[in-house]
Amino acid sequence: MVHHIKKCPKCGIYTLKEICPNCKITTISPKPPKYSPFSRLAQYRREALREERERDELI
Repeated sequence: MVHHIKKCPKCGIYTLKEICPNCKITTISPKPPKYSPFSRLAQYRREALREERERDELI
């Protein structure tokens, strides 16, 4: 049985459990999602990023 490391989004500790032993909330994978500039959703991802930057006045 393979276990992957998980991270609590609230307190930030790493664990192998699905539920954080300190906060009792669901843990998440600390790895970012895979990214490919050639993915079929890349256009929407870039558009959303552009809109976010314009909203935050970073461009």
